[in-house]
Amino acid sequence: MDYELLLNEIINIGKEMIKSGAETDRVEDSMYRMLESYDIGQCSVFAIQSNIQVTIRSKDGTFITQVRRVHRTGFNYDRLDYLNNLSRYICRNQPSVAEIQEKYDEVMSRKKQPAYIEYLASLMGGVGFGVYFGCDLEDTLVGIVVTVLVLVWFGRRLKRKEHNLVAYNLIVSFVATAGIFGAYHLGVGNHPDRTCLGLSMVLISGLCVANGLRDLVSRAYLSGFLNIIHAFVGAVGIACGAGLAMILFRGEMYEMCLTPSVPAQLISCGIASMGFAWLFKAADKQAFYVGIGGSMTWGAYLIAQYLHGDTFICTIVAATVVAAYAFIMSRYHRAPATIFLTTSILPVVPGANLFYMMYGIEQRDYAMANQQAITLATTCLAIALGFLLVDVASQYVHKQKE
Repeated sequence: MDYELLLNEIINIGKEMIKSGAETDRVEDSMYRMLESYDIGQCSVFAIQSNIQVTIRSKDGTFITQVRRVHRTGFNYDRLDYLNNLSRYICRNQPSVAEIQEKYDEVMSRKKQPAYIEYLASLMGGVGFGVYFGCDLEDTLVGIVVTVLVLVWFGRRLKRKEHNLVAYNLIVSFVATAGIFGAYHLGVGNHPDRTCLGLSMVLISGLCVANGLRDLVSRAYLSGFLNIIHAFVGAVGIACGAGLAMILFRGEMYEMCLTPSVPAQLISCGIASMGFAWLFKAADKQAFYVGIGGSMTWGAYLIAQYLHGDTFICTIVAATVVAAYAFIMSRYHRAPATIFLTTSILPVVPGANLFYMMYGIEQRDYAMANQQAITLATTCLAIALGFLLVDVASQYVHKQKE
């Protein structure tokens, strides 16, 4: 066995898992298991979103260290699912390096998602959250046009040239907000601020917040803070772009207001969550269950609100329900739990609070920024506690089985 080549292939798998949206503790655990299945004497793995470092000791006592830089990350849940299955196969069968390379190439060469799915997914995510925030029919029509022309068509072309997250979000947010408020001044649309907020949810890195909270619960503190900082940096670009457009068109962002219809809230949350699952390239069957999870998450929040009323407790209940649901779905589909967790949790992820906080700072409305920052912090804490409860319970179940 050529241990240097083996380590190189294992790191390739770990790197692509990070680039596809896996939490770092899953990547570290998968790499540990794959390497230790080859009866390696000593193994040390360290992974964050931008770097992987691995040291192993082969049977002859030689220490081998390799470092891999991860330049860009994103979300590709189809690839993550197949990479996860590949790591299971390696642990079970200990294939040769040549066979690992062959199966890795098969995963990386899988057929890409059709372009129309991205359009449909963005519509479901942006317009779904727009209805959730109280948009009417005219607002929805404006949202559909802006989503197709700006968020997807223009965004796809801009992404090829602009790799800076802040600059990308600023440009897309500015063009989208200008289109929404421009249509409003022409007499089309009644709530441009709600339409703007719904479409901003497609850009806001709410999934980074969710992944960051999962990492913090798993005591991967550096990785968790990096994910959360990434979400804040993205929100800066969105708030600046939207703020500049609203200055030009004399628009305002009013207080966040949800649609009064509870069935509309539940349906829109399910549609938006399913859209985000497709947007991050989850399989169709998995995306369907994610939609159920999104409605279930918001339903649990509303039930807790009816019984108790405290927002902090309601968020803990919703996070606990969705974490348990993701745990069950991961076993049923034999897929990473993050596919179901990070998209089904979106109805309670404080993406709107993050946007309003950055918007308040940009508009020098520090009272609003302070209020939204407090809400953001308490919501994140409640989500982390809900995740922690399920994590502790799942570990207890595993110990009982052993």
